[in-house]
Amino acid sequence: MTQTTGETTDREFDVIVVGLGPGGEHVAIKTAQAGLRVLGVEERLVGGECPYFGCVPSKMMIAAAEALRGARRVNELAGRSTVTPDFGPVATRIREEATDDWDDTVAVKRLEDAGASFVRGRGALAGDGGVEVDGTTYTATTGIVINTGTAPGVPPIPGLAETPYWTNRDAVKLTELPSSLVVIGGGAIGCELAQVMAYFGVRVTVVEVADRLVAPEEPEASEALERAFAETGIQVLTSASIASVSYADGQFTLALGDQELTAEKLLVAAGRRNNLQGLGLEHVGLDPESRVLDPDERMRIADGVWAIGDIVGKGAFTHVSMYQGAVVVNDLLGRDGPWADYRAVSRVTFTVPEVASVGLTEKAARESGVDVVTATGDLGSRGWITRESGLIKLVADRSRQVLVGGVVVGPAGGEIMSMLELAVHAEVPIATLLHQHFAYPTYHRAYETVLKDLASETGGR
Repeated sequence: MTQTTGETTDREFDVIVVGLGPGGEHVAIKTAQAGLRVLGVEERLVGGECPYFGCVPSKMMIAAAEALRGARRVNELAGRSTVTPDFGPVATRIREEATDDWDDTVAVKRLEDAGASFVRGRGALAGDGGVEVDGTTYTATTGIVINTGTAPGVPPIPGLAETPYWTNRDAVKLTELPSSLVVIGGGAIGCELAQVMAYFGVRVTVVEVADRLVAPEEPEASEALERAFAETGIQVLTSASIASVSYADGQFTLALGDQELTAEKLLVAAGRRNNLQGLGLEHVGLDPESRVLDPDERMRIADGVWAIGDIVGKGAFTHVSMYQGAVVVNDLLGRDGPWADYRAVSRVTFTVPEVASVGLTEKAARESGVDVVTATGDLGSRGWITRESGLIKLVADRSRQVLVGGVVVGPAGGEIMSMLELAVHAEVPIATLLHQHFAYPTYHRAYETVLKDLASETGGR
């Protein structure tokens, strides 16, 4: 079906997708290719946060920062090098290669080529299968899919709203870097961008209200990352209470109890806020003030309404949204699953070292009633050879003799984690994992030692 950006003469469709982040875009394209009449609705950019403000541009920044780190390591491992950071090539690559100068023409065309129609605007549920977009109501005869995503969260710190602070959306548009930066938030986004800036020579301080960085991860992972930040020259202040923020004469000032921090720029990376306000949830029997939606295994939240992505609280990651989108496509097309399963949700913080996790942490496993046993080890021979530090921690169910979670901290941690992800997802017995070949000398060979320690604790062999 031909699409016209911003308007369409058709008012009735089989499926209407409100919010075209990665998962919503996937649903719209796949159902349109299957022959359904599909309308996609997006207020901002088709593709969502990931390609324009999140995963893709930030990882380009990280790749550049890691190149600087590698060049500096020549002095440690191979001779002499002089490094002169220049953020210009990074900014150009983000603008030209990743975001098309924050233009989604290509993404809209991708929808059109798949057979979907598209309307630019803010969509809201209107009842009886209706979706209202800026005063015009469209009807879905089969179903509505909600994928409205998140926006940067801004904590209610006195004075903050009156200052020209940055969020991730500003940080990825930079063409020049400041001399100094304070980052409010020690989660994945804050840590990644803080380290990028530091490698480019910016003086960086990270302020985190929790008692450690990447607080949802294992404590051992937080400790490893904090050591790496110290080595990079990043100041980390945890368990912090920010009394106020002010801005004057080109400088930010943060009051933290008995001390003040000053910096040229301030990045707020204190979580995300679900875009559910004004969505018309009351028209499908749900609380309009909901902060998160609770779908069933088919991602249904009401009759004829599905929800996917960050707004359902199963993991604010592109890969989770895409996974859930595939579940919805199966349901819309009458296929018999497979349905949503979250026992092996994976996540990666792309710092140096990377912090890559899957499944349950030790704390979460204990709280869920698992008979927990854990084991931890370093990166083995490969870590010694490359002079890279890190760790592997595995969390197992003693009674079932399977892994339920774990974390890898180290170079390419997200890649090393892939075996762990498969083991948790497929519930591979620990004994089976042990009786395989671990190539030498690789980082993933370090699993063998940790698995042997687990086996001795669980009675497996």
